[in-house]
Amino acid sequence: MAQDPQDQFPAAQTAVEEYHDIERQMAQPEVASDPDKIRKLGRRHAELGTIVAAYTKYRQIFDDLEAAKEMASEDEDFAAEAKRLEAELPKAEEALRTALIPRDPDDARDVIMEIKAGTGGEEAALFAGDLLRMYLRYAEKRGWTTTIQSENTTELGGVKDVQLAIRAKGNPAPEDGVWASLKYEGGVHRVQRIPVTESQGRIQTSAAGVIVFPEADDDDDEIEIDPKDLKIDIFMSSGPGGQSVNTTYSAVRMTHIPTGIVVSMQDEKSQIQNRQAALRVLKSRLLAMKHEQEAAEAADMRHSQVRSLDRSERIRTYNFPENRIVDHRTNYKAYNLDQVLDGDLQAVIDSDIQADEAARLEQQKHQGANAA
Repeated sequence: MAQDPQDQFPAAQTAVEEYHDIERQMAQPEVASDPDKIRKLGRRHAELGTIVAAYTKYRQIFDDLEAAKEMASEDEDFAAEAKRLEAELPKAEEALRTALIPRDPDDARDVIMEIKAGTGGEEAALFAGDLLRMYLRYAEKRGWTTTIQSENTTELGGVKDVQLAIRAKGNPAPEDGVWASLKYEGGVHRVQRIPVTESQGRIQTSAAGVIVFPEADDDDDEIEIDPKDLKIDIFMSSGPGGQSVNTTYSAVRMTHIPTGIVVSMQDEKSQIQNRQAALRVLKSRLLAMKHEQEAAEAADMRHSQVRSLDRSERIRTYNFPENRIVDHRTNYKAYNLDQVLDGDLQAVIDSDIQADEAARLEQQKHQGANAA
């Protein structure tokens, strides 16, 4: 007789118990009326939901199989059913093992994304603008909301640098979270095309850098910021070419003295709103820095992102003459660049997700073999 799932997968049973305990907590009036608690519990509930669903399916097939085996000698239909269920069980078991692989704890979080023009002058700024539109359209297709928090544009419509928040609605399962998909976008993106500024028709290579980090919650107690560590400057908001766009000093530049991190915010309506938005972004940057340090200490550098905008350190190439997109980390290649830039980015991202999951599964098997 096969081993009982409860004995074979104790971690799954523990997840089921925690899942139901969270449901009981969320039903309590004092918790239901606290948005911060509900958000945190909801995020964990969604995270455990994937494991619970996989375990429930595996347990059902296992129990049905045991019952069918008992009746197989008395009824041919049960013998056929047992054979069918026996074939289904390994697939359900693999799905459960995959669900039990430790996920990135930030997968369900929203993100802050920064896009900066790199080498290539005006052409690089125009390409940064193309990337911004690509991510805005991709977010729209996923049902996410976007807020441009600061933007520095050029007179030709390019983007020198832009920062935007991308947020999911409600409490998505970790695999549906914004960070779960967009964390792979961090790095240098290279473009090959004939620039609008090129009169000789020559193909030029330019680059833009993308930095992505998970957004911290306002009440996130993982990061504490001492007000004495902040230097805050107030200035006028500016538009293309640096011209002033209003007459009030509402824009905020916040410097975190211990780390040297600088956050500028100018797109909110008031100085107070810009301060709040800048503080949240700073907290998110510090959280990302903390998690990267933890990942480095654990010899796990999946989260590290290319900070240099040197075009030789590329993660992806966008070739306009051949309508080709290439992801250099997974060797993904397709000839639908026009569609990708219109937001059809999922297949490219899926190649990164699948490579990451395969690596984590291999790592878990290796750790299991060492433990044995």
